[in-house]
Amino acid sequence: MHKVKTIDLKKQIVADNGRDAEALRGELKAKGVFYFNLMSSPGGGKTTLILETAKRLKSRYRIGVMEADIDSDVDAAAVLASGIASVQLHTGGMCHLDAAMSRQGLSALGENFDMVILENVGNLVCPAEFDTGAAASAAVLSVPEGDDKPLKYPLMFEQVNAVCVSKIDTAAYFDFDRSRFAEHVNRVHPGVPVFFLSAQTGEGVGEWTAWLAEQIDRWKGKIDA
Repeated sequence: MHKVKTIDLKKQIVADNGRDAEALRGELKAKGVFYFNLMSSPGGGKTTLILETAKRLKSRYRIGVMEADIDSDVDAAAVLASGIASVQLHTGGMCHLDAAMSRQGLSALGENFDMVILENVGNLVCPAEFDTGAAASAAVLSVPEGDDKPLKYPLMFEQVNAVCVSKIDTAAYFDFDRSRFAEHVNRVHPGVPVFFLSAQTGEGVGEWTAWLAEQIDRWKGKIDA
């Protein structure tokens, strides 16, 4: 009897995407473009954080934004209204962006940028599984989601270079403990920086943008790696 040949399609897709992502990363490095992948659940505060980040860094860097959603152009319109270049990417039902999609978005946005921020599709699972070709990434978690999410969605928090907790000004109204959250993050990704932020009060935003500026300058070779 002939043995059935089985092909793991997901493994092959991820491997192919990984090679494309590495190639894209190299191309962007040569051009001095820092591509940054921002991920969170729907309503986690990605767009608000992008707007606040761009406001504080646009005098230092040329910033573009790619908004990825299954549908709508609400977020891209909000970014454009703030004076920041943006394109909307519709994934056609897919719950993540990959390297090929990133290429299409970057081509549409143009290349005259020091930093391009990707607001990935709202999801704590799929976006963590696919390399977009970004130089770095961060996960955003809002206080109302609870401090246990790093344990429930470990891959997301293992993959990123930083973790942001948004809406920290609402912590008094929810069962959210900063120390407990930090312990959970450190359990799955020891040493990753955690920023507790509030766009309303400005708490932590300065520390966050200082960290991000350091990553940009290091990528562009302005400071030692």
